Amino acid sequence: MKRFAAVLLFAFALPAAAEVYELPPAGIDVVGNVTVIEAGYDDTLIDIARRHGLGYHDIARANPDVDIWLPGEGTRVVLPARFVLPSGPRRGLVLNLAEYRMYYFPEPGPGETPVVMTYPMSIGRMDWETPLGMTRIVQKARNPAWYPPESVRQERIDEGRTPLPRVVPPGPDNPMGTRSLRLGIPGYLIHGTNRPAGVGMRVTHGCIRMFPEDIEFLFDEVGLDTPVRIVNEPVKIGWDGDALVMEVHPVLDEAPETTVDEPGGEVHVEATPEEAPAEDAPVRDPLTYATERFVSITSERPGRLDWDRVEAMIGAATGVPSLVGEAKADSADQELVSARDE
Repeated sequence: MKRFAAVLLFAFALPAAAEVYELPPAGIDVVGNVTVIEAGYDDTLIDIARRHGLGYHDIARANPDVDIWLPGEGTRVVLPARFVLPSGPRRGLVLNLAEYRMYYFPEPGPGETPVVMTYPMSIGRMDWETPLGMTRIVQKARNPAWYPPESVRQERIDEGRTPLPRVVPPGPDNPMGTRSLRLGIPGYLIHGTNRPAGVGMRVTHGCIRMFPEDIEFLFDEVGLDTPVRIVNEPVKIGWDGDALVMEVHPVLDEAPETTVDEPGGEVHVEATPEEAPAEDAPVRDPLTYATERFVSITSERPGRLDWDRVEAMIGAATGVPSLVGEAKADSADQELVSARDE
């Protein structure tokens, strides 16, 4: 089966960090390739990541034995630019919080080849979580001013830091960077940053933060009302031909809230009582995510998993996709439990 991993060549220039892939047909879920390069004498892993469309956790987890700030000239660095696409519809923007990664599925024009673009992103800290759910782009702004919420201003005071003004004008001190895309979820945006080293980490007050060059390109691509789906998929499993490929990221320490789209299009951050987790609810076992995804991806096409391999990948959680199973001809032979449970 041909791999749908080739980067397309466009007539227009793309920023160096953009990862653009031909969108595979339904039933194929993997794009890209893992490659290895050698670090230069003055490189940091952060520099290398940004040049190749990766974030902090992408590069750090794929290279656990390499020094982030001084990898050293000639050090071999793994570039984990292979991705299992998130589950669900391939349209608009899909933000996978556990992966710290955004996927953009632009609507192709007549005669155009469908593509998927993918970018690293930062998400909200545990006390300022980015919520889950469906929303849309409702406003676009160039060189936006920042109006820090009262809660953020109070946090700075409580930490003994210099108080924030009520308005931070555009410029190098503005943490929103040069572009912003406002979401239908009140108070949440996708925007740039004046601290790009933090892209790919859990460091924001809930907004989605991107590299300056990425948000500037995306800003020109997306229109108002572009759908935005925010998900939490630490374990992804997909088909690559007859192979089942899994990608594992650490489970977020605290589950994000769920947004609720009300009739009329207004979006609220609060979860319904049925959706809201209990305050003391334990973090879900990643093996549960793997089992659920396996059941879903094999609902129409039977397959089997190597559960020993699954558990090893969950333990490592490097974010690098790897083969974990294969297609089966007989659905009666579907394996849904690991050997340890038999």
